[in-house]
Amino acid sequence: MRTKLFLSTLLITLITLTLSMLSVNFVFKQQFSDYLTQVTETALEQLPSRLSAIYKTKGTWDSASLNELSYSLPMGTVVTLTTPTGELIATLNNPMEDMMHGQGGMGMNMNMNMGMSTYSATKWKTNTFTVTGSLGVIANVQVRYPASAQILNPQDVKFQSAVFRSLLLAGGLALLFGIFLSYFTSRRLVAPLKGLTQAANRIGHGQLEERVSIPSNDEVGQLAKAFNSMADNLNQQETLRKQFTADIAHELRTPLTSIKSYIEAFQDNVMPVDQENLAAIHEEIERLVDLSTDLKDLNVAEIGGLQLTLETVDLKDLLDKIVRSLYPLIQTKELTLNWTPPNEPMTLTGDKRLLARLLYNLVHNAYRYSNPGGQIIMELSQSNHQVKFVIRNTGMGISEEDLPFIFERFYRADKSRTRETGGTGIGLALVRQIINLHHGKINVQSKVGQETEFQVELPKEI
Repeated sequence: MRTKLFLSTLLITLITLTLSMLSVNFVFKQQFSDYLTQVTETALEQLPSRLSAIYKTKGTWDSASLNELSYSLPMGTVVTLTTPTGELIATLNNPMEDMMHGQGGMGMNMNMNMGMSTYSATKWKTNTFTVTGSLGVIANVQVRYPASAQILNPQDVKFQSAVFRSLLLAGGLALLFGIFLSYFTSRRLVAPLKGLTQAANRIGHGQLEERVSIPSNDEVGQLAKAFNSMADNLNQQETLRKQFTADIAHELRTPLTSIKSYIEAFQDNVMPVDQENLAAIHEEIERLVDLSTDLKDLNVAEIGGLQLTLETVDLKDLLDKIVRSLYPLIQTKELTLNWTPPNEPMTLTGDKRLLARLLYNLVHNAYRYSNPGGQIIMELSQSNHQVKFVIRNTGMGISEEDLPFIFERFYRADKSRTRETGGTGIGLALVRQIINLHHGKINVQSKVGQETEFQVELPKEI
């Protein structure tokens, strides 16, 4: 990529320089040619007065004077001088033109148009005027000169060459600067990308602690930031995956170990096979069934396979039923429940079974994590478009570091919690999925050692 970037930048520089030099060359030649044509016409305007002065001074058409005049004629100009009756007096052109073409002839030729034969112009201009003296018209003059003057004067050629040399020098310096800039830019752009590629390969081989430096705040720097953020998320997900594996093994091992212990005691006749012991085994089996059901529902919800059975649901009625079912546990823990049901129904469209599970998990969590003798406060309200449920409990609270992860499956803010004090860690993960399915929002606020508050907002219509 670095070579391609360098070559493409260099090619653009070469094309730009070439087009620039060609355009400057074209414009210069055109403008300089127009300038020379204007100079030629200005000089020819003075020709009648100069010819008249020669005739007045000599009293005749002196060949030496005409030859001297021819040296001042513009390059490519041919002057034909005739008498009023049409007889040829002289044909004049600049002798320097003949020397430039290697002919070395005289500037004045009475019978030959030497200048015309050696000039390569394709378009000509012709001008005719008379030369007057004391006796009236003494000669007719026909002037023929190039419509677009070529650069034939040695001084003009020297000036043009100097301009072209300057263009070539400037172009060469610009090309060298372009090569250096292309090399530096391609190296500066490709080096961070090469580092990102190497880091991505290492992360692909499991080195999730790999990070890249952020060289700047431009697009490459933003890409580096996004890469580091992605690596952090991958590392975090890998940690959660390992924690999930350990947690699920623990959640399965605890009831299975209990069941195994009962069965071994039955086989060794240590414990009698009575209703009480069978009920204990049945309870552990129910835990396994509940765990597998929660995991199944959570996985189906996460992959988008959980379909809602929509109906009109009264959240006030659901909460009353949940409070009645959990009230014995709340009393056992000597908790104070502050719950005043609204006077009017709080209805919305949703899945009744999933909404019941959502509310049950939140209320059960408030009971589980409240300190003995603490309190649980529940509020249910509605607006034109949504129903809001707030539940707050006093207890150990959740730290700011743990708040972003409490909705992850099997995540426990207090790693020392057992199943009895910390649950399976699936409840809140399922709560979030149910809220997402109903297009709602959930917010958590907590103060360590004081209280925790969950706020749930559900739209009345999905």
